[in-house]
Amino acid sequence: MRLPLQSEGSGSSHPGLFSGPAPDGRGLAEEGRGLAKQGWGEAGAGGRRKGGAEAGSRSQLCCGLPDMSAHQQGTELDLSWISKIQVNKPAVLRRAEQIQARRPVKKEWQAAWLLKAVTCIDLTTLSGDDTASNIQRLCYKAKYPIREDLLKALNMHDKGITTAAVCVYPARVCDAVKALKAAGCDIPVASVATGFPAGQTHLKTRLEEIRLAVEDGATEIDVVINRTLVLTGQWKALYDEIRQFRKACGEAHLKTILATGELGSLTNVYKASMIAMMAGSDFIKTSTGKETVNATFPVAIVMLRAIRDFFWKTGNKIYHHVTGRYAAYHDLPMS
Repeated sequence: MRLPLQSEGSGSSHPGLFSGPAPDGRGLAEEGRGLAKQGWGEAGAGGRRKGGAEAGSRSQLCCGLPDMSAHQQGTELDLSWISKIQVNKPAVLRRAEQIQARRPVKKEWQAAWLLKAVTCIDLTTLSGDDTASNIQRLCYKAKYPIREDLLKALNMHDKGITTAAVCVYPARVCDAVKALKAAGCDIPVASVATGFPAGQTHLKTRLEEIRLAVEDGATEIDVVINRTLVLTGQWKALYDEIRQFRKACGEAHLKTILATGELGSLTNVYKASMIAMMAGSDFIKTSTGKETVNATFPVAIVMLRAIRDFFWKTGNKIYHHVTGRYAAYHDLPMS
């Protein structure tokens, strides 16, 4: 069985989802094209929980794959843009229903998407009973996420398919780095930080947690925002905090977790997404996986629109990262 080399999504115009200033005159309501053609399939949103490990996934905007050797430096804070945005919730919900009603891909096309999704997963364990031994097992699974016989049947055994990263608590970063080095692979190590999952520790403590994780070998840092700043409309304070996170990360990539289930509204989701990107985030992520509500279709639509609008305005390309039930069923929209 040979997998298709390319797949392409498409979109249609769905006006009325957003109101506010257009980043370059095209209007926030305009629906762009779907995923660009890339390699042997598109970046799906996939992942699942199994055996105590969590999986988050990374999805790519239609503008293409960001250069992950570089960092997104962010922009100046533009509160005039942020203050005028309102998300039309009923329109977003209708759009989500339309996406879920689409006919799913089948057979070799489904296999191609799922294989690509595996390469976008951060294979994660964030448990209180994590030890060096189960971190070692996690890293082995990250290097060999799919059985060899299945890969041979799909003619994909020589493609070097691994997960995108392994993600652990800061105290377990050294264990992950050691295990991956012993396995002879260069899969990145990601670490949660900044008082994960609540983000309710002192700023000085949160910054030091980032620095320690980077010193121990983490090349990606998953920070959580202070949701209080969003709920009280303190956008400049949120921007300033994330800018400090960006500086503390040094050469590591910054992934900003919004905890969208605790932000109160889709408008806040959009605004928090935009602030995080302005402040220099390389990724924006839906949730910690620990909230009551994690990734949902409407939230994914709003965050992806924010990514697209930010790209139109700045030319900077950002990753989208999903965590939770919808990630577990690999069915988030890529429009």
